[in-house]
Amino acid sequence: MTLQISEMRYIIRYMQHYTYRIIIEPDDGGTFHAYVPSLPGCHTWGDSWEEARVNVKDAMRVYLTSLVADNETVPEERGVEAFETITHHELQPIHP
Repeated sequence: MTLQISEMRYIIRYMQHYTYRIIIEPDDGGTFHAYVPSLPGCHTWGDSWEEARVNVKDAMRVYLTSLVADNETVPEERGVEAFETITHHELQPIHP
């Protein structure tokens, strides 16, 4: 069996994975805001952390489907998540 170039491209694209960092934060209304920093405008929410996670995955799917269908460039994840800790001892006193 010989595959055509277009069929090979489809198979390669079908097997491609897209992995992005997501941020989920509680908001003032008691719900959770979720977004993907590398996909501008890709935001959603949920009543729970888990619902926001499911919803942001769906938002990512729709966002990426649109980019691929329109033959637009799919952004790469370039962010790095890191945490820093400041101890109370490291805080500088503020004098009026």
